[in-house]
Amino acid sequence: MLPRTFWQISCANSALPDRRWSKRGKVVSSLPPRVVFAVRETDFELLLARHATRQQARFFLETRGQELSKLESEHQRFNEVLHGVRAQVPDEWRQALVRRDEFDRFLFAPDDLVVAVGQDGLVANVAKYLDGQPVLGINPAPDRFDGVLLPVRADKLGETLRAVVARDCEFQRRTMAEARLDTGETLVALNELFIGHRSHQSARYTIDTGDVREQQSSSGLIVATGTGATGWARSIMEATASPHQLAPEENALAYFVREPFPSISTGTSVRSGKLNDGALAMQSRMNDGGVIFADGIEQDFLAFDWGRQLHIGVSGRKLCLVRP
Repeated sequence: MLPRTFWQISCANSALPDRRWSKRGKVVSSLPPRVVFAVRETDFELLLARHATRQQARFFLETRGQELSKLESEHQRFNEVLHGVRAQVPDEWRQALVRRDEFDRFLFAPDDLVVAVGQDGLVANVAKYLDGQPVLGINPAPDRFDGVLLPVRADKLGETLRAVVARDCEFQRRTMAEARLDTGETLVALNELFIGHRSHQSARYTIDTGDVREQQSSSGLIVATGTGATGWARSIMEATASPHQLAPEENALAYFVREPFPSISTGTSVRSGKLNDGALAMQSRMNDGGVIFADGIEQDFLAFDWGRQLHIGVSGRKLCLVRP
């Protein structure tokens, strides 16, 4: 078994160890800390990527009664914030910049400090590619984004980075959900997992809670963490008056079946529940189109077609969110 990294140990204990590893079976790193800035494209950049030129993008918006200047202003403001926070990294430290569509190809080092500059969803997007590294979330537009996962002030980043390295800060260990197929493929999520059909067709599957095994036809399942309980799952919880409430750091998950349909062969007795130590088991009865995706990213999915078996439970990985 490989030794745990510094940050994995840090997130597991309130008394943080020395950053340098000992020489007994571990590597002593002489490199300065590396700060990885995680960002996503602005709406202005996405529009330019689609329409190739500024003039074409402006024409496209004007035909819909909108103005390009607003998106340009937001783009400029974001880049000013990004430039400002990058300037706060100590000169002797290393830096890297990675965009959301590059997360799956970027090699995050065990001792990286990850700074997510963007919406709350950006933290969820990058979390599944990490394994214990501390994440510092920065809200570049407090007037537009809630910032639940973005507690670090932009003008205090340098101070907070030093506090992390000096072991003088608080970590929130946010629970993540994990889906594991019988093929060995896995997918983790900070907010929620969706299991269902990729279109508006009904999802057909067998669900096994350990106490009840039932064939169902529904709009799919949502399996939420305590972090995700404030997002997509919230409306389901409120609509069903679900008693399955979760705290952000609670080591448990809640699942909700969306619109289960009763028929001769399908039931509706399993509608929601809470997963602590156990796992939820499912088997697909969809010939084509069954999917599992995490945190609303439909492009990054696992196929869940006929006969595939799935187990869902609490992941051994946690998001280590820095709280200044």
